[in-house]
Amino acid sequence: MDKEMTVSELLVKMTEYSQGNLHDIGHFMKVYAYARTIAKCEGVSPFEQKVIEAAAVLHDIACPLCREKYGNTNGRYQELEGIALTEQFLKDSGLPGEMIRRIVWLVGHHHTLNPVDGIDHRILLEADYLVNAEESNYSAANIQNAKAKLFQTRTGTALLQSVYGCVKEDSDSSFKDYNERKN
Repeated sequence: MDKEMTVSELLVKMTEYSQGNLHDIGHFMKVYAYARTIAKCEGVSPFEQKVIEAAAVLHDIACPLCREKYGNTNGRYQELEGIALTEQFLKDSGLPGEMIRRIVWLVGHHHTLNPVDGIDHRILLEADYLVNAEESNYSAANIQNAKAKLFQTRTGTALLQSVYGCVKEDSDSSFKDYNERKN
């Protein structure tokens, strides 16, 4: 392929790959939307923006295989199986090798919380958590814990607070800081 695939083209290809599984499609679309938003608001480079968006689209590429092979979508299995599947998925994408390597790495580490390796990894973790919390009906205590231990971007933290509204009164400052910065 001479031309580099756009993230929109990757979205269409991943939707086709998902073979009508509405949950999987809805999940990666929501993670993509959050990841794109966080990355844009955090001011990452254009290279990082595309990496983050592509990784968000592809992060759960291994779920169908994991369901079939293991009977579940355990994060460890997703990371293990996702590497080869992502490499195969992107091989004719026309994306630069450095970009493909980073997307593959992110897919292979999207459930690895420690250590976090870069802003792209941080944003993918935050975006995936935002969606998983809703889809899995996480408790307020779980969300508070994630806010304290996982969320570090201003935008991701503001979104977590806005969406779930279960943060302590004394933690409103990051949301105010975010709004003041944007206005």
